[in-house]
Amino acid sequence: MTLLYTEVEEELRASVRDLLADRCGSAAVLRRAESEAPYDMDLWKTLSRDIGVAGLLVPEEYGGAGASAREVAVVLEELGRAVAPLPFLTSSVLATKALLQVGEEDLIQELASGETTAALVVSLAASPYRPLPETVTVTDGVLNGEIRAVAGADVADVLLVPVGTALYQVEAADVRIDVVPSLDLTRPVATVTFSDTPGEAIGRLDTRRVLNFGAGLLASEQLGVAEWCLSTTLSYIKERHQFARPVGSFQAIKHRMADLWLDVVRARAAARNAADLLATDQGASGEGEATGDRELAAAVAASWCSEVAVHVAEESVQLHGGIGMTWEHPVHLYLKRAKSTEIAFGTPGAHREAVAALADLPAPA
Repeated sequence: MTLLYTEVEEELRASVRDLLADRCGSAAVLRRAESEAPYDMDLWKTLSRDIGVAGLLVPEEYGGAGASAREVAVVLEELGRAVAPLPFLTSSVLATKALLQVGEEDLIQELASGETTAALVVSLAASPYRPLPETVTVTDGVLNGEIRAVAGADVADVLLVPVGTALYQVEAADVRIDVVPSLDLTRPVATVTFSDTPGEAIGRLDTRRVLNFGAGLLASEQLGVAEWCLSTTLSYIKERHQFARPVGSFQAIKHRMADLWLDVVRARAAARNAADLLATDQGASGEGEATGDRELAAAVAASWCSEVAVHVAEESVQLHGGIGMTWEHPVHLYLKRAKSTEIAFGTPGAHREAVAALADLPAPA
């Protein structure tokens, strides 16, 4: 195992970062956040077609890159640094992971090209440590019910709906999708309503395993959020002057920045460890490292990185002073992304409870 980035991963990072810098700057994200369509689907098609991010998890025989969770984590870091309004997490990570598990080859190939977008219809707050609420019923292949707070459904062509242990494929055009107000302006959530909707059962799905995979990789996006907040704040306190001195020269500010830097370094180690172990969880079999090791690494990363992202974003707002409280400065988008992902795929407390169980640690009295 190595937590260092490989040459291929650094090249992938550079390609994604350059494209995002050109097409997804802070001003562009702010404009989209104020619009009714925050997702930038043109940019998504470019990322999918020119860089191939949509098919990173997809084996080469299905038209994908045949990469692993490590490369996916690098892309998520860069998307987090830009709070990019793209369906990469929902389509190319969660939905693709679910399809790889059930072995739906045709749809996997469509997702790999980026021409088709899918969403796993579970609440963004769904936890890998408890069963999904049974809010959808299936009778003779017809679905009824609703699922709330689903991310990526509003831009998906295909919906993947877990009902019990079965996974159903539903055309998004056959479903009512209502976008609802969300704290994160760059990742809308929606209520998905099924009313006598036809669906096709495509296999058996271990939803817990998919959500654990998503939680472990979401830590890399949270790492990207924290890194942007730290670097942007560092640049600001070097330029902002008070009492004829840079703000960053004051000892109290230096100590706060040092603490934040240590938090981010630890977060990077946790996120990279999770990505490296999750890279062994490929295909339907999940053979490789012990499942417990992967789950433990994902729980550690999700617990630590989610709280670090929130803390660094909050400190960034405060250290930016008055401008940090304005709508025009993008730091509020990072704080909102950090807060919304803090409860995504399990709260920090739920992940810590999982760590205690997986590592056989005694719970506090």
